[in-house]
Amino acid sequence: MKKTSTRLADGRELIYYDLRDDTVRDAVDRRPLDRTVTTSEIRRDALLGDAVAIASHRQGRTYHPPADECPLCPTRGERLSEIPDASYDVVVFENRFPSLAGDSGRCEVVCFTSDHDASFAGLTEEQARLVLDAWTDRTSELSHLPAVEQVFCFENRGEEIGVTLGHPHGQIYAYPFTTPRTALMLRSLAAHKEATGGENLFDAVVERELADERVVLESEHWVAFVPYAAHWPYEVHLYPKRRVPDLLALDEAARTEFPQVYLELLRRFDRIFGEGEPPTPYIAAWHQAPFGALEEFDGVTRDDFALHLELFTVRRTSGKLKFLAGSESGMSVFINDVPPERAAERLREVASS
Repeated sequence: MKKTSTRLADGRELIYYDLRDDTVRDAVDRRPLDRTVTTSEIRRDALLGDAVAIASHRQGRTYHPPADECPLCPTRGERLSEIPDASYDVVVFENRFPSLAGDSGRCEVVCFTSDHDASFAGLTEEQARLVLDAWTDRTSELSHLPAVEQVFCFENRGEEIGVTLGHPHGQIYAYPFTTPRTALMLRSLAAHKEATGGENLFDAVVERELADERVVLESEHWVAFVPYAAHWPYEVHLYPKRRVPDLLALDEAARTEFPQVYLELLRRFDRIFGEGEPPTPYIAAWHQAPFGALEEFDGVTRDDFALHLELFTVRRTSGKLKFLAGSESGMSVFINDVPPERAAERLREVASS
C-alpha cells in the first residue's frame, strides 16, 4: 500500500491509498473553493447523559446529485470533483460538511473505489484489503489527535438508510468522547468481570454463539453470527476469534482472511430477499475500544474490549422496512419481527456459490 497526502483547494486533507507503490499523485484541486466554515457544537443531555452534535451547516450539503455530477467520482477534464486525480483505488478526505470538527472531533469520507456503479460487495479481495488498511491507518492517525477519544469506521448503504450520495463510500467519525453505545458495552463488561471473578463478557458471548444455531459462517480467524437478542430483522456480528481491542491489533492472518469473509457476508445480504429485489440497504459499523481514559468503568482496560463489526439492514421483508417507531424511538426498546434463529438460517441458505 502506498499512501499520499495532499490538500484540497479549501485546505481540507485528502489521502490516496494505492495498491501500486509506483503510483504518482500530484493532481491539484482546481476548484475555486473558499475555506470550509463549520458550526459543529457538542451539547450534553442532562437527563440521559449522552451527547448531541449540533451542526446546522449540514443543511446545505450535497443531496442526491445526478451521476454525472457525483462529487466522489474522479475529476475528468473540466468536471471537477472532491478527488483531483482522474482515477484512484481508495481515497479518504475530510468531510466538507462534517458533523464533528475542530475541538468537537473530525469526520472523514472513505471512497472505496472510483467506479460509481460498484458496491463494496463487488470489490475484489485485494481492493477490500486496501479498504481495511485505510481504516486501520486512519484509526491510528485520528487516535493521536488531542480532541479524539473514539474512532468509528462505518458504511451507510442505500437511500432507505438516508444516503445522499450513491457512490460506494463510507465514513469515519472521530469523537471527542466515548459514545453512549460503547459506554453501555463497557459497563456490562465491567459488571460481568466483577460478578464472575474476571471472565471476559465478549469471550463468553462469542463462545456461546459458536455453540449455538445462529452462526452464519465461520473461518479459521473469524466468526459471524446473528446475536441472541438481535435488534434488527437481519443483523450479523463479525468477530475475530482472537480478541483484540481495535483494527490496529489485528494480526496479519486475520487481515488476510477478512476480505473473503466480509465480502461473502455482504453478498449474502444482497441475496436475502430473493432475485429481482433492489440492493439490500444496510449499515456496517466497526466497534473499537475508546482511546480515552476508562476510569469510570471499574476494572476494565482497552484490552478487555473486543473489536467487532455489526452489519444490519432496515428492510424486514421484501418491499417493507423496519421503522423505529414508538417503542424503539421513544423508549429504546426494540421489537424484532424476525426470530434471530430464522434470520441466521436464511443467511446460511443464501450462501453464494
